[in-house]
Amino acid sequence: MDEFRSLADLLDLQSVDLDIDRLLFQRQHLPALEAYKDAHAKAESLTKELTSVRAALVEATRGLDRANGELDLAGTKLHSEENRLFAGGLGAREVQHLRQEVEMLKRKKTEEEDVILELMETKEDLEAKEADLAEQEQAAVARRSEIESEVSESWKQIDAEIAKKEVRKADIAPLIEEELMELYDELRVSKDGVAVGRLADGQCGGCHLKLTAAEQSQVVKSDPPRCPHCRRILVP
Repeated sequence: MDEFRSLADLLDLQSVDLDIDRLLFQRQHLPALEAYKDAHAKAESLTKELTSVRAALVEATRGLDRANGELDLAGTKLHSEENRLFAGGLGAREVQHLRQEVEMLKRKKTEEEDVILELMETKEDLEAKEADLAEQEQAAVARRSEIESEVSESWKQIDAEIAKKEVRKADIAPLIEEELMELYDELRVSKDGVAVGRLADGQCGGCHLKLTAAEQSQVVKSDPPRCPHCRRILVP
């Protein structure tokens, strides 16, 4: 295989590889990806807060049910004791004791009513917060899905371009000598993806340093030609 033809093919291969590198970078750094992360974090935060509010609402509802039950019991007990008091036929000491019991039950009933009012206000506040958070969460989830669709569409287009480049790469690779390909792959790793440079006007296309006439002569005689400064493969 002609040496210079193989070197020229290598330059073409690098061009394709750099295009693939660019597309992969673009795929990983889509502006929409950052927006998706923000939207996802917001949706997750709202879901967590909504779950917490719903748990508090359940607890408030249970507390309200318990308070109403205790109020009913206190009311029933108060009504019974008042009936006994008003019925008469009790001794003075028993009447005094019963009156104290009635007063205690009245205080307890008032306390239970205050608790119920407080719990009702708490429940109303939680219900309003739940409705607001549910609306926010729905909007955040919808926004996340919208951005996810945008990302998927962009990835689809980029992946299609990468696939085309991979086909082109598969066509070029067999044209290059095996040892030269191995060197190219090694240099790609250590040279930020740029393993090959054209030698034009005495300048390395890789590191862009100027080569002396003696260096250029040495490069042309080398197999493969390599830049004396950056050690990249040079294509005369």
